[in-house]
Amino acid sequence: MTSTGRFTLPSEENFAEKTKELAELWGADAIRNSDGTHLDESVLALGKKIYSAYFPTRAHNEWITLHMDETPQVYLLTGRVLAEADIVDVPLMDGFFEEQLKPNRDADPHKYWEVVDRTTNEVVDASLWTLDEDTDTVHVSGATPMHEYTVSFLAYIIWDPVEMYNHLTNGWGDKEHEIPFDIYHPATRKFVFDTFEQWLKDNPQVDVVRFTTFFYQFTLLFDQKQREKVVDWFGCACTVSPAALDDFEKEYGYRLRPEDFVDGGAYNSAWRVPRKAQRDWIDFLSGFVRANVKKLADMSHAAGKEAMMFLGDQWIGTEPYKDGFEDLGLDAVVGSIGDGTTTRMIADIPGVKYTEGRFLPYFFPDTFYEGNDPSIEAWDNWRKARRAILRSPIARMGYGGYLSLAAKFPKFVDAVEHISDEFRDIHDRTGGVAAEGELNVAILNSWGKMRSWMAFTVAHALPNKQTYSYYGILESLSGMRVNVRFISFDDVLEHGVADDIDVIINGGPVDTAFTGGDVWKNPKLTETLRAWVRGGGAFVGVGEPSSLARFQAGRFFQLADVLGVDEERYQTLSVDKYFPAVTPEHFITADVHVDPAAREAWEKAGYRIPLSGCGGGQGIKPLGGIDFGEPIANTFPVNEDVTLLRADGGQVQLAVNEYGKGRGVYVSGLPYSAANARLLERILFWASHNEDKYTAYSSTNPECEVAVFPDAGQYCVINNTDRPQSTDVALPDGSVEHFDLDQSAIAWRNL
Repeated sequence: MTSTGRFTLPSEENFAEKTKELAELWGADAIRNSDGTHLDESVLALGKKIYSAYFPTRAHNEWITLHMDETPQVYLLTGRVLAEADIVDVPLMDGFFEEQLKPNRDADPHKYWEVVDRTTNEVVDASLWTLDEDTDTVHVSGATPMHEYTVSFLAYIIWDPVEMYNHLTNGWGDKEHEIPFDIYHPATRKFVFDTFEQWLKDNPQVDVVRFTTFFYQFTLLFDQKQREKVVDWFGCACTVSPAALDDFEKEYGYRLRPEDFVDGGAYNSAWRVPRKAQRDWIDFLSGFVRANVKKLADMSHAAGKEAMMFLGDQWIGTEPYKDGFEDLGLDAVVGSIGDGTTTRMIADIPGVKYTEGRFLPYFFPDTFYEGNDPSIEAWDNWRKARRAILRSPIARMGYGGYLSLAAKFPKFVDAVEHISDEFRDIHDRTGGVAAEGELNVAILNSWGKMRSWMAFTVAHALPNKQTYSYYGILESLSGMRVNVRFISFDDVLEHGVADDIDVIINGGPVDTAFTGGDVWKNPKLTETLRAWVRGGGAFVGVGEPSSLARFQAGRFFQLADVLGVDEERYQTLSVDKYFPAVTPEHFITADVHVDPAAREAWEKAGYRIPLSGCGGGQGIKPLGGIDFGEPIANTFPVNEDVTLLRADGGQVQLAVNEYGKGRGVYVSGLPYSAANARLLERILFWASHNEDKYTAYSSTNPECEVAVFPDAGQYCVINNTDRPQSTDVALPDGSVEHFDLDQSAIAWRNL
């Protein structure tokens, strides 16, 4: 029987009867509109709590078309143009979508733009270049032949990127493009607040203002073929204006260069080791954004409405994990649920009364079309989210898009009925309290708490080839029986390691924000972490942990002595490196399935003769059984006391090392899978000397996980697959309980 509550249903015009039917079936207690839809009176009359999407800085072309110099702006970097003589022409808009972006010719280009000789990285004197406004081309004189040149220029954003995406995805045809506007300008800021004040008066039926979002879009730029060109869900590129740049200079005492935004073409990706200018701009921007968000929240409350923030679209500057977010007065945060990591990103946000997840799929025609089965994505999305919800509950769930599309797919309708009932049942059984965590795990990187659950990400919940081997760390942890926090290198340098941390994880490629870059030149960092591990701590490195791009003191991994592993960077090829034999059986690999034939071939082949410089001791055949993702080449044990658990193909993939009273573990990569989540869980328990705690409430089947709720007196077992699964669960008293679980099932037992 359908339960009710904790569910927000999207609706639209002329769909009242079906809305009522689905609201009852799915137990919805709230109804919302989506981008491009409105709720008519018959829907409002259903007696549900009403959410209304509100866009503070778009959907008012009547204002902004009269003030087109007050749209948001972005620094764009042109393509590199080779000079073949002492004069070179650089076209501005090649590669950019002219319906989205337009060069700012209003502010003095020679003050706000920059021409750079990319071969020498020197700025070209402003007297040596001119702008041809008719062709949007910069003419550079005095160029050096065979050098490459770029222009970093300010551009207006003349089509809201999210509305543009929705427009193109849904084929809205000749619908007027919505132009965004920038509240940094006093006249536009006054318009925004005056308009919102009137909207509050005109919409007494609205209970929750769902701000979608506030003022500045994350970096989302398109090319001339309407394809995404630059996407950074954390990017602050689309936040600049001449006025803001001038005010920044007055407040911080130095002037930002265009290069501080285009960053050589990286556009300050969150993967870049953050620099002072980048951090200062984030602080400057968030101070401005938060002050104005608080005004909107206060106005909502004065009108008797809740203020809800959507963690997406124009969320830049709100910084929900930066200190002080709780002072904004927001009642709730809602965000898109892409997987376990994004679920935790929403659920763990402090300083709001409740959090809500918008589940997938979105009710758009790119998914809801004849011949497709959207229920497959719905179940997959729910399974990923559920394991995280058990560890950090969200209070509400919902969907978005066109309800009329979803209603045409009965199998999907049935799936949502089951999912929503199960969501409410979990909350009812647990009282909204998280499952018990047995270890405290800290992710160490440059960003720390400010980017909690946001590491290793480029676009929202979309890992790519270069990121998936690291993103899997977060996805594994999101539903694991551990407590997770995010700490920065600055935290460790200033305060040391907190007493309650059991394990620290540092991972990623070299010279990124996630491994730290030049921070490892500071001896205090290595001193602090070494002392902590030797005193009994646990350090887990993934990929190229603690690495320095420049060879220093004979080591690439600065904590190679802790991990027992380093990486050959072609500097010590003349120094022989000998591998001890691989240890196939270990606590960490106890659940790894190795094909019997592969194991037999590995044992029969034996090891290479230890030839000089060739890494003697490596197995001739691979042992396999573990997916490490993208390979890290040329890793080797720093001595023969290291315990190798995998060293296939001439490099180390998995190794453990005793270090004083503590332990180090090296893993070359960790894409998400049930098997790898189990592997990481065992790594954490072993590294922290907590093997004796592992068995109780563990599942013999990695595809099934156990969550324990002591206060509720219950535990549950979940099947994270679309196939039936069986598993045994060990109880603290030594007994074992067997479970046969249907696909996607959850089973509850009393403690």
